Amino acid sequence: MAIIRPFKGIRPKKELVEKIASKPYDVLNEKEARAEAAGNNLSFYHVIKPEIDFPDGYNVYAPEIYTKGKSNFDRMVQDGVFFKDKTDCLYIYAQTMKGRRQFGIVAAAAVDDYFNDIIKKHELTRPDKEEDRKNHVRVSKLNYEPVFFAYPNVPALDKIVAGVVQAPAEYDFTADDGIRHEFWVISDGATVNQMVDLFAGIPATYVADGHHRTAAAALVGQELRKAKPDYSGKESFNFFLAVHFPDNQLAIMDYNRVVKDLNGLSNEQFLDSLRKSFLVETVGAAAYRPARLHEFSMYLDGQWYKLTAKTGTYDDADPIGVLDVTVLSKQILEPILGIQDLRTDKRIDFVGGLRGLGELERRVNSGEMKVAFALYPVTMKQLIDISDSGKIMPPKTTWFEPKLRSGLILHSLED
Repeated sequence: MAIIRPFKGIRPKKELVEKIASKPYDVLNEKEARAEAAGNNLSFYHVIKPEIDFPDGYNVYAPEIYTKGKSNFDRMVQDGVFFKDKTDCLYIYAQTMKGRRQFGIVAAAAVDDYFNDIIKKHELTRPDKEEDRKNHVRVSKLNYEPVFFAYPNVPALDKIVAGVVQAPAEYDFTADDGIRHEFWVISDGATVNQMVDLFAGIPATYVADGHHRTAAAALVGQELRKAKPDYSGKESFNFFLAVHFPDNQLAIMDYNRVVKDLNGLSNEQFLDSLRKSFLVETVGAAAYRPARLHEFSMYLDGQWYKLTAKTGTYDDADPIGVLDVTVLSKQILEPILGIQDLRTDKRIDFVGGLRGLGELERRVNSGEMKVAFALYPVTMKQLIDISDSGKIMPPKTTWFEPKLRSGLILHSLED
């Protein structure tokens, strides 16, 4: 059963939170982070992407990168920008995007739950990215950024959250992208204990976004256990920072693909190859979005096409075989375009649904890419089914929005 724990959160002063809050480290590149942090020495990018304080081209994995992130954060603490709550608390973090509101419970998740598969995963991690986040945790002894978890909806928890958010929020701001962020502190011991007990009845939680941060946090906790063989299990390093959202409040956006070339085929040869597995219909110049599972849209030479997968190209009884990312790979990317490894092949790139179909058109029209594919979004049920089955989704399958803002709360491993 799922374990959560209250903790003494490290948080920014209310009047400074909007200047501090940043997007997660992996949502934008170094150049974009430099631009967003320009002229703002309180931006949390100075902590989670401290390479922006070094010259262009600097080795982002150099040891001094991690010590710089820690020193930047230590400076903000010394300047009174951040403070630590005096009692163990839980927190509520609400996000509103285009009228849809979701409420997450901020708590410390258990390292043991990660290794005992109570916290379930659906993606593989890359060792280099995992090591990068581990180094940040090792040097700072902090979880700088929360991970994004889902849990099966519990009406009793919904009721408690609904009561908490009747009070004015501790933080309440709308970021430049139009997403509203609200944050409440739960310091009442009885309410905290009730929420912890309710979580203890949840059989599993699910990593929605942040597999590398989750793995890094759990593995560093394991390292600290080995350094202290007589650990009790109650130390802070046995836990890490997570925001838990009920699954019925979450929505997954499409995660689309663009490919540099047609693997030596002409347009007509390529279209003929597609017809073996798909009903191919020309839609025209207006962007077309897939309307259902096993329907794709494709942009090629200024034209949108509707591709409907034929029976036999998918397996609705299999958690992986039902996914449209699987159909695309097995019927188009591998046999026709010669792309065998989505993680390493430089001929393919991935575009999150938030960027819209116009981004697919732009990248093809510019000549950078030859063809684009838009997919119908994965559902939360599919994600949970795959996680429960112990299988792994193909790379770049799910795109969650809105993203958690970093810098609203941190968790210390040294309490």
